[in-house]
Amino acid sequence: MQDSLSAGSEVTKEYAETEEKLGELCEGGAEGGRRGIDLEKVLEQVQHSGEPVNIKKDPAKHLRQGVTQAGTTTTAKAIKCTDPPFGIGTINSTVEAPCPSDMVGKLTAVCMEDGKYGDKEDNCVLAPIQDLLHISKEVNESTLPDFLEELENVTVNNNDAITQSPATISSVVTILNNVANRTTLLSLPLSIKSTKHILETAGILTSNGSKSSWDILNKKEKENQSNATTTKSSSSSLLKLFESVSKILVNESFSIVTCFIQLKKTMFTNSFNHSFNFSVEVDIPQAMEIDKPEASGGSQFITIMVFASMDNVLLPKDEDNSSSKVINGKVVLVQTNAKIRNLSVKFHMLNATLGNPECVFWNFTLFDGLGGWSDWGCLLLSHNNETIRCSCNHTTSFSILMSPDSFKDSNMEDITFIGVGISIGSLVICLITEALIWRKISTNTTAFLRHVSIVNIAASLLIANIWFIIGASFTDVEKKNPPACVAATFFIHFFYLAMFFWMLASALLLLYRTVFVFEGGLSKTSMLVIGFALGYATPLIIAVTTMGVTVPSNKYIRGNHVCWLNWEDSKALLAFLVPALLIIAINFIILLVVIYKMLRRRAEKNAAQAGEQHVLVVIARSLAVLTPFFGLTWSLGIGTLIAPKNREIHFAFALCNSLQGCFIWVFGTLLDKKVRSETIKSLSSQDKLMTG
Repeated sequence: MQDSLSAGSEVTKEYAETEEKLGELCEGGAEGGRRGIDLEKVLEQVQHSGEPVNIKKDPAKHLRQGVTQAGTTTTAKAIKCTDPPFGIGTINSTVEAPCPSDMVGKLTAVCMEDGKYGDKEDNCVLAPIQDLLHISKEVNESTLPDFLEELENVTVNNNDAITQSPATISSVVTILNNVANRTTLLSLPLSIKSTKHILETAGILTSNGSKSSWDILNKKEKENQSNATTTKSSSSSLLKLFESVSKILVNESFSIVTCFIQLKKTMFTNSFNHSFNFSVEVDIPQAMEIDKPEASGGSQFITIMVFASMDNVLLPKDEDNSSSKVINGKVVLVQTNAKIRNLSVKFHMLNATLGNPECVFWNFTLFDGLGGWSDWGCLLLSHNNETIRCSCNHTTSFSILMSPDSFKDSNMEDITFIGVGISIGSLVICLITEALIWRKISTNTTAFLRHVSIVNIAASLLIANIWFIIGASFTDVEKKNPPACVAATFFIHFFYLAMFFWMLASALLLLYRTVFVFEGGLSKTSMLVIGFALGYATPLIIAVTTMGVTVPSNKYIRGNHVCWLNWEDSKALLAFLVPALLIIAINFIILLVVIYKMLRRRAEKNAAQAGEQHVLVVIARSLAVLTPFFGLTWSLGIGTLIAPKNREIHFAFALCNSLQGCFIWVFGTLLDKKVRSETIKSLSSQDKLMTG
């Protein structure tokens, strides 16, 4: 039940003054709701009193107020949302607000628990477009030309208002489809002039300024699909409109060139070839059959439309409902009654840095009529630095889907997997060594905490490497499994971050023990809690947040089927690179401070401090080697993003990245004299037991 908040609302006698102020506020109708400043003052006065204000429905002023809300009674304490233009709202209530003066419809929003309006929907349509929408259902032969001219004038003159309004764009698409349907029903061929009006109008809908509106429409339609709600795709309807128009054009050869669309209709006999200004070439090399050759003298009409910016309108989703690729060429529509056996289309790539081209056509039947790209009947003929040539055995709307080009090199892959294998082996040896001599080497607090850090650094990298191998099994296009790839990416991200944060914990331990000169300070238990919170809780928060933000928009993993954080669309990789490189910088600064302090205090140490001094030296030496090594490794990783096709950078990154485990074993464990001596003693005693 909708409850109108109006100037004539009844209130309790105790708050007559509040009623008067609310009446003054709402007297201006919709404008009062938009100001929202006086409203806040009124609410403050009401809330200070601590008593409820009952606001009941006044139907007579429902339209004048323009704001409606579910529920029959609200209180000052229950009022949570007051943002303009929606005005007063209670938690979980849906509130309506009027459209701007030149538009019709309504705005709706839901009052969220944080006191802000969310789930906003803009259903406002430009008033002249709404008027034309009603007229479009009744156009006839005499009114059609003037109607299309008026539609073009309204669209051109209100370009910005239309392209920035999703509801208005959807209405224009509906108008054009109504015209196409009426023209087909009345068997009216579209004249050249009327066709130009349609192309000028529809072209504006595909401009760059309309992209954000199409994103909203496509997102809404995708959500409706996931909720099993029947919906019609505006983007697919727009493309369908052009196919309908191409079939009802006047039977004569002509060309039309607009800013966004080129159209050419001509006769051809046994072959056809034409290049368009939008860097598209269409070729039909002697592969056709005419349905009625005797009626046309062996010739047939062919209509071709080339769209400069249809990629703003259509989603790049394929038959797997994946939007990881992008539309990297113009969209080309080919229509003819001839039976085409071999249609060749040459596209100029919009972005030459993308790879993995796929020749596709728009299949209107996919996803319950929403439509999507399919490669059925199409194949790739050639791919060079700037152009793609495709061949299809049918006619419809074509384009190319491409994804970020991944660096493919079998030798590089071999180096990576061999290095990861060495890394895993080294980490296993490191952990076994630590387990064998744990009690003997953890003789004091500093030594204990150092080895806790080493064990967790090694364990984190070991698990990350294992997940890397698991994720590699999903990189094959034929074996792609997005959910499994998402899981692998999450664990790789989390455990790589855990390794770096445990390195930070180790550096902070070094700094802390140096500053406190081995005495006093936090207890061992306190430092353990801090270490585990820093080492695992912090990377978990970063990994979960990254996943939560990017997974809903399918921008978590890379589009080239590599199980790793996305870079091209969402820059999710920064959630790893920024913390990792920041930790490396912090560790480097800590090293400089510690080395300086240790050199100054060398002469002051006593025998009791010698044991911990040795441990600190080992920690400093490990960090002195690992910090620049990891810094170099991930600096090379950034280099692979800047120069994705540079073989030398990829080789250096693969080599350094795959040997991280080996470096941790060598500089974290093997070069420690005490660890070596205790390990030798432990192995010797075990040999004696076995031989004895």
